[in-house]
Amino acid sequence: MALITTRFFPSVTRIEYLPDAGPEDNMVFRHYNPTEIVHGRTMEEWLRFSPCYFNMFRYFGTDDHYGYRTHIRPWDEGYSWTARHNGRTNYDMGGKYMDKSTYDMAGNYMDKSTYDVGTRSKSPHRAYADVGKGRISPPIPLSYGGYDDRKGRSWENGSRSLSNYKRRMQAAFEFFNKLGVRYYSASDRDFAPEGETWEETNRMLEETTTMACNLQQQSGMRPLYFAADLFSHPRYMNGAATNPNFHVFAYACAQVKRAMDMAKRLQAENFVFFHPRDGYQNPLQRQIYRDIQHLGHLYRMAAQYKDNIGYKGHLLIQPKPFGSLRHQYESDAMSTMQLLRHFGMERSYKLYVKPAWSRMMGRPYHHDVYMASAFSMLGLVDAADSYPEANGSSDICSANVHDATIVMKCYMEQKTGSYKSGRGYGYGGFTLSCRVRRESFEPRDMFHGMILTMDTYACALKNSARMLSDGCFARNLQQRYISYKSGFGEKLDKGSTSFEECEEYIRSHGDVQVHSSRHEHHEQMFNYYVYPSVKYSAGYSGHLLGSS
Repeated sequence: MALITTRFFPSVTRIEYLPDAGPEDNMVFRHYNPTEIVHGRTMEEWLRFSPCYFNMFRYFGTDDHYGYRTHIRPWDEGYSWTARHNGRTNYDMGGKYMDKSTYDMAGNYMDKSTYDVGTRSKSPHRAYADVGKGRISPPIPLSYGGYDDRKGRSWENGSRSLSNYKRRMQAAFEFFNKLGVRYYSASDRDFAPEGETWEETNRMLEETTTMACNLQQQSGMRPLYFAADLFSHPRYMNGAATNPNFHVFAYACAQVKRAMDMAKRLQAENFVFFHPRDGYQNPLQRQIYRDIQHLGHLYRMAAQYKDNIGYKGHLLIQPKPFGSLRHQYESDAMSTMQLLRHFGMERSYKLYVKPAWSRMMGRPYHHDVYMASAFSMLGLVDAADSYPEANGSSDICSANVHDATIVMKCYMEQKTGSYKSGRGYGYGGFTLSCRVRRESFEPRDMFHGMILTMDTYACALKNSARMLSDGCFARNLQQRYISYKSGFGEKLDKGSTSFEECEEYIRSHGDVQVHSSRHEHHEQMFNYYVYPSVKYSAGYSGHLLGSS
């Protein structure tokens, strides 16, 4: 049985809550106290933080074809320029870096932008290439007994071997455990590499799923969501469900079926569909309605299979905005909800919204959160952020308390949504799909990134709780719409009027009397809670910290 170890991060203890920590004491939470009661629930119950396995453990600091990998992590033995020039002496790069198209995949496929592993003929990293049935040949020459956070990832040898995936999983659960979270989020490809055959892949996934179940039992964790990775493998370069080749679509369906079986076994609270490859690059090469109809077929089959196997989790879809090379069909909350409604699937699915992508599309950070919540379709929220200067990256660690507070206010106010729907299996949550910057290459930076984002949203939670408790925004909003409370306004609100009646009303009552929106007044009100002139207690009741 796999055991949760402390060998990969021995210099890091469990992250504690210390609100009075100094400005450089950053291995503590200043705002996130999981047991603190806020608006009737603990912070842990409200936030349900879930680090993203994919971005934390399968991204290594590359910059597409503009830059080689920089991150040196406790699972990364042997192929980082940064590692070599920071005291690593147990291997010799020979000054060689491979071109992205020259590696030998041996029938397997690399992780997220991890192609720069050294040329097979000139670099010692050829020792770590996968060979055949999940084996490494020759055996790994280095010891993985411990971790020096100045040097690298002692569990990662850069290969696509099954043993490397298992070691990475042990490191991941140690990381999650020391971060103090109860949830994580992952996909099938996070657990095991692609095999030479469907049967071989299934065997490896079965083995690593058993390992994950054992680690979950020891730690008390489980996935907030699980997913099928329908974008990393080259077979999905032209899409998964929307691929013009039916064989690819069928393969995607089979992969989703297998991933849903894994989700049930892992007791994942949600199953997420994410389709970054499903869109068009040129409408002259696509039958657009047929593509979208195939997405509808995928969702129908998934909902049926969920019932067939008795999986209790929620089905969620994560909208993905257009990129520089592809225009996604599910580009935002509204387009995704329309797709579901068109195919009659709106009762079977909710949305997993990433506000960072709203910002990337030139909209406010909170836009899609409010759109989904307005239609009772908000399930999970992604706590990552994005900045225009970050070259379109949407996986930045969140530090903007102001924008996070707007999101959190909506999340707390929603009347339905997955965490209040009465479906009995989940209460929403925030995934942490952020990754540290390419320049933040030390392993400790992984903790700093998670702590930063968790504290940002914990602070936002306290701000929003004070707003709801005081009721200022609710009263102002009610007053602004008061004309719909009675008379002809009430008839309009209920949709029980006609154009003719509206014209008759205008003839009788004349022109309108306008009112100021008092926009700046409401911005001041909001800043009162986000940037208070006095410090409120955790109970947001109005008395000062330290007062009686």
